[in-house]
Amino acid sequence: MITLNTHPEDLDIREALNQVGPQRREAALRYVRESDRKLSLAVFLLLMEALEKEYGITEPPVFAFEPHGKPYLRDYPHIHFNLSHCSRAALCVVGERPVGCDIETVGRTLDMDLCNHCCSPAEREAILASPRPEEAFCTLWTRKEAFLKWSGVGLTDRLPDLLSSPEALAVHFDSVVSPDGSFVYTICKG
Repeated sequence: MITLNTHPEDLDIREALNQVGPQRREAALRYVRESDRKLSLAVFLLLMEALEKEYGITEPPVFAFEPHGKPYLRDYPHIHFNLSHCSRAALCVVGERPVGCDIETVGRTLDMDLCNHCCSPAEREAILASPRPEEAFCTLWTRKEAFLKWSGVGLTDRLPDLLSSPEALAVHFDSVVSPDGSFVYTICKG
């Protein structure tokens, strides 16, 4: 199940703090900026919504963490989920098998230094040939990030060739560009 909030800026922080458990409340309140608090709460509320719709779970979930930092539901380790947010939206994916997701705001200009650092020559060529290179880069980046989150490994120095690895070729990616083109998200499933 995919849940998406395209207006996290409208979130009422007080109301949201009353809906989440102490673990997320403390995490959200550590943020200094209001916008970061809203995103932290918005993505958690999406998880709560998905857990209630899919599994009938109404209590705020408690996270535990795998060795590389990937969170899982302490009381429901058989339920897989992943969370992501950007300045424009919050995203949650829940499923019976491992999942990864990433969402990014599409920039106004392409950062070639970043592109050169994390993309293979073939990927850079495809990005530069695209009519919307910023969108093409974001799509590629969200695929890499969703894969890394799916795998639970975290960031790696293999970024340029990550998507051509046997592991990445064995999973399925769904990438979506928002109707207004302001953000891109990708879901990775094994």
